[in-house]
Amino acid sequence: MTTQNQTGTFQMTFGKLTRRLALGLALGMASSAFAGLPALAETKIKMVLNWKYQGPQGMFFLAQDRGYFKAEGLDVTFDQGNGSGAAVPLVANGTYDMGFGDVNALIELVAKKPEGAPVAVYIMFNQPPFTIAVKADSPIKMPKDLEGKTLGGAANDGALKLFPAFCKLAKIDCSNIKITNMQPNLREQMLMQGQVDGVFGYVNTIRFSAKLIGVDDDKLRYINFGDYGMDLYSNGIIVSADLVKNNPEAIKGFLRALNKGMIDALKDPDAAVAAVAKREPLIKVPLEKERFDATLKAEMNHPEIARIGLGNVDPVRLQQSIDILVDANKLPSTPKASQIFDPAFLPPVADLPKKLF
Repeated sequence: MTTQNQTGTFQMTFGKLTRRLALGLALGMASSAFAGLPALAETKIKMVLNWKYQGPQGMFFLAQDRGYFKAEGLDVTFDQGNGSGAAVPLVANGTYDMGFGDVNALIELVAKKPEGAPVAVYIMFNQPPFTIAVKADSPIKMPKDLEGKTLGGAANDGALKLFPAFCKLAKIDCSNIKITNMQPNLREQMLMQGQVDGVFGYVNTIRFSAKLIGVDDDKLRYINFGDYGMDLYSNGIIVSADLVKNNPEAIKGFLRALNKGMIDALKDPDAAVAAVAKREPLIKVPLEKERFDATLKAEMNHPEIARIGLGNVDPVRLQQSIDILVDANKLPSTPKASQIFDPAFLPPVADLPKKLF
C-alpha cells in the first residue's frame, strides 16, 4: 500500500511538473515572439511656430495640455519661431516636420522648387495681416508717400517678402525706397525713434509689441496690403513632403487635435492664454488676451469661414492669390492651388469652427 501510494503521489507530482513546464515553455515562446515586434510608441512630431510664445498660439498649447495630441498617438514638440516666412524653409529642409508659417512664402518656394516641397493643410490666418506701420504724425498717408523713404523689417518678415507685389499693385516705384534689415525686437523702437520712416510686419504683432514699450495704438498709422488688392491667405499649418508620404494618419490626427484645441480656445480664451503663460511666464497675460482677441477679429475672421470652416480655403481665391504673387514677383512657374493646400487631412467640414466670436 505504502509503495502504491508513493508511486501514485510521484505520478501526480510529475504530471503537475510536466504541465507547469509546458505552460512555462509556451509563455516563454510567446514572450520571445512579442519581443521581436516593435513596441507601440507615440509618433514624434517636431513643429516650429511663427514667432515667440504669444496669446494667438494658445490653441496649440491647449490641445497639448488637454491630451488631444496624446490621444491621437502623437508626441508633439513646439519650438519658438523667428518669423512666419522662416518656418517654410525649415520644414522644406527637414529641420521640422511641421511649421506654423506664411502660405505666401510657401507659394514662392513651390514656384521655384516644386519637387519635395511642403504643403499647407490647415489655414488659420485667412485675412491678410501684412502692413507697413508709420508714426501717426508722419507725412506718409498712402503708398505713394513711401517713395524716397527708408523702411525697416526683419529678414524673414512676411510683409517685407511681399513688398514687391505690393509695389506693383499699389503702383509705386520700389526702386527708390530704401530697405534696412533689423532685429524684430527693435522694430517698434527704431520706428518711434525716427531711425526708419516705416516698418514691415503683421498689424497685430506691431500693435501689441508697441504697447509693450508704452506706445499706444493712436500713435501709429497702418498702410495695409489688403486695402490695395492683396486679398491673401497668411499663416497655416505646413507639413513636410516626407510626413505626407510616410505618415498621413499622423497629419490627420494632429489636425483633429488642433481643431479641438481651437474650439476650446474660442470657448475659453483665458485658458488659451494661460496655456501660453505656462511656457513663457514673462508674458503680460492681459495684453496677450487682447492680442488673441484682435487676431481672431482681424486675421482669422474672413467671411468665407461661415461656409467652408476655419482651416479650409476657397481654391478659387487661393489661385487668385497665387497668380498675384507669381505676376508681381516674376516667379518662374505658377503653382496650382492643389500644390499649395491639400484639404485631404482636414477634419470633416461640419467639425470646423464656423464662427469665432
